[in-house]
Amino acid sequence: MVVVDIEDTLLQIARDYQQWGVAFVGVSANDADAYPADGFDRMAARTREKQYPFPYLYDASQEVAKAYGAMCTPDFFVYDRDRRLAYRGRMDETRPGTGKAHGGDLRRALDELLAKGSVTGEQFPSIGCNIKWKPGNQPA
Repeated sequence: MVVVDIEDTLLQIARDYQQWGVAFVGVSANDADAYPADGFDRMAARTREKQYPFPYLYDASQEVAKAYGAMCTPDFFVYDRDRRLAYRGRMDETRPGTGKAHGGDLRRALDELLAKGSVTGEQFPSIGCNIKWKPGNQPA
């Protein structure tokens, strides 16, 4: 599970950047009926245990994931102060079993956005587990 492998790094990135006014939110859209471990109650308990420094939401209808075009977990979307998409991509190049996540790509995007107001560096697609879509709810 990719999210579990990067979780501690993501939480540290959120803690590091909140001091500059960067807001974070986590959203899960996985089908909790088919994947009970991804259900809101279990994930809410995990956010308390790990002391998530940001809100964690559950997209039960999966409409939010569809609206954003999210395809995997994690899928990172960074918006500028005018709420325009500035970065969509991976946290870094690591994969489970290939080294500890460091968040270099996400940190670079945040640093550039804070310093210049935009992200001009290369953006690589997010890589993770597919969203667990409800039957008949997969995006077209």
